Amino acid sequence: MKVVSTKAVVAVLAAVGVVLPAAPAAAHGHQGTTYYVGGWGKPAFAGRSAAAPFPTIQQCADVMVPGDTCLIMSGTYEETVVPARSGTAGQPITYRPAPGADVTVSGATRVSGWTQVTSADVQQIAQIDPYAVGSPFSAAVDAGHVYSTAVDLGSDVSTVQIFTDKRMDVEAQWPYPGLTLLDPVFQYAKTGSADATIVDPALTRPAGYWNGARVQTNYWYITATGTVKSSDVGSVTLDIAPPCIHKIVPNDTRYALTGKIGELANPGTWFYDAPAKRLYLYSEDDPSAHTVEAKSRKLAFDLRNASHTKVAGVSLFASSIETGVGSTGDVIDGITATYLSHYTDITRGATDCGSTVTRGVADTGIVLNGTDNQVINSDLSLSAGNGVALRGQRNSAINNVIHDVDYLGTYAAGVAVQGNSQTVTHNTIYRVGRSGVNLQWDNAIGGTPGPDRIAYNDISQYAKLSLDVAAVYTCCGSDMLQTSIDHNVLHDPAPRKGVTSFGVTGVYADNGQSNIVIANNVGWGNPEGTIMLNGLGSCSCNNGVYNNTGGGTFFYVKGPGQSTGTKVYNNIGTFRGLTDATNGGMVLSNNLAPEVDPLFVDAAGHDFRLTDASPARNQAIPLPGINDGSTDPVPSLGAYQYGAPMWIAGATR
Repeated sequence: MKVVSTKAVVAVLAAVGVVLPAAPAAAHGHQGTTYYVGGWGKPAFAGRSAAAPFPTIQQCADVMVPGDTCLIMSGTYEETVVPARSGTAGQPITYRPAPGADVTVSGATRVSGWTQVTSADVQQIAQIDPYAVGSPFSAAVDAGHVYSTAVDLGSDVSTVQIFTDKRMDVEAQWPYPGLTLLDPVFQYAKTGSADATIVDPALTRPAGYWNGARVQTNYWYITATGTVKSSDVGSVTLDIAPPCIHKIVPNDTRYALTGKIGELANPGTWFYDAPAKRLYLYSEDDPSAHTVEAKSRKLAFDLRNASHTKVAGVSLFASSIETGVGSTGDVIDGITATYLSHYTDITRGATDCGSTVTRGVADTGIVLNGTDNQVINSDLSLSAGNGVALRGQRNSAINNVIHDVDYLGTYAAGVAVQGNSQTVTHNTIYRVGRSGVNLQWDNAIGGTPGPDRIAYNDISQYAKLSLDVAAVYTCCGSDMLQTSIDHNVLHDPAPRKGVTSFGVTGVYADNGQSNIVIANNVGWGNPEGTIMLNGLGSCSCNNGVYNNTGGGTFFYVKGPGQSTGTKVYNNIGTFRGLTDATNGGMVLSNNLAPEVDPLFVDAAGHDFRLTDASPARNQAIPLPGINDGSTDPVPSLGAYQYGAPMWIAGATR
């Protein structure tokens, strides 16, 4: 080891257990150094042993060169790690727990200094907000359940996130949503609502009470946020009409109101007064007896300027990981991440219907930009936006369990696929606000485009907060270059149906998606079936719908040129919308007639293999690479070939 010191100085430092850090070794021929991190370490330690560790992971990041490993001992590390250099393909840089260690990298910081709010405090608050007096908040204060502390959480309340004992609290709002993020209490606009005005007799607060409040609206497939311009008993009027509102039956419009301290009256809720830099918390007892934290960092590992870097086996809390446009070869392996991303303001575009798809789709969850990066073998949960965002090219999400994400019900998803040439395979995705996989290419990504592969995923409990949606949803008007959506099990969506319940399906190619192979998918419980094609906008052209089980729905495919080149072969299940579909160019062949019982092994138990007596045997058009494997002379209809080993979807971790 090279040290810039005299022998005498080194001897003195060694006597007290301090070793000076080595200068970074040349990458060529470097055999790899192991560094250690422990929260009890000292900055002067060299990190070369478990007895003299660095106190922070960042100190590892500052000195490591290709081939080095950072072993992290048990503890919670409140930091954002930014590597000073990249690894190489043959010598990656690795961050992982020491053997047997339990490591959490946290984006949250503890909040302390709590005092109980008194009636005198309410009177002082009323000088700014006169509606505080006599509100549910003042009643909670009288009952001794409200506490406050001075803390600077920034000026943007929409990014504030508070936790009590590692569980997310919710901002004070009406109606009180409860603490289960994917199953909030819903409140609907009533008859008389129109344009920017929400009418609801349940709005019993005094006139003017809601002025300046923030509002979130959700209906059909659109979620948006706005501001209350004026309010009266029984109604609120927004600063701007929500997009697409003119197309929605009023009592299918869900809404929630936040930003008023008067609603701080329920367990697990908070209110932040940004000008005064004061946080209020409803608590059954003194918050000082609990761990109360606020999110203060977005990323646990900032890999935006790093390549060939591996993060393995750690846990993340209230934070995420992001790679950059120049990153390549980064691997995120076996992590457990909770509360990945949070925001409550949803940016809307300048157009009307379909304008609210921007915020959170590209920049939340584990974000893989660049090329040839992977997130594998991980458990990812609880995000306002995505579990994973795939941007760039040739990035992968493989063998992950992703759940309880997109709790705003936007176009974020379990896995949001942008860029192109991406791989999403063998994941289990469940309890999501909208889609399990949202596949919408970003044509601005450079490089030669190629097809995606979405395969062997088990996706369930989708559409919990939005409609016109699917387990695998793709839109709009793109040539998908033979992207393959295959061997997925898509089942048991969980929409809360209102007046509008349209468009909940397994795979949904919406608004003119073309050149997709949709094959060997199995679905059940989907109102629109396993497959849905919508030719509106351009055409549902040159798609291949092969050997799927569960039927489906076609619409806007029967006019001239609306489905040119689309082939629907070898499927089992009832398809709706077939009337005159061939007039649009669709070719239908060798699909089992809906009145014929396919004689599955156990349809009630969701075993859709074919019995010996099944009429679906020996009936398919042979499609090499699609329906290989049958022990019969001719392939079978449906997703499972007779006599072939049963393929399995979902994660195995």
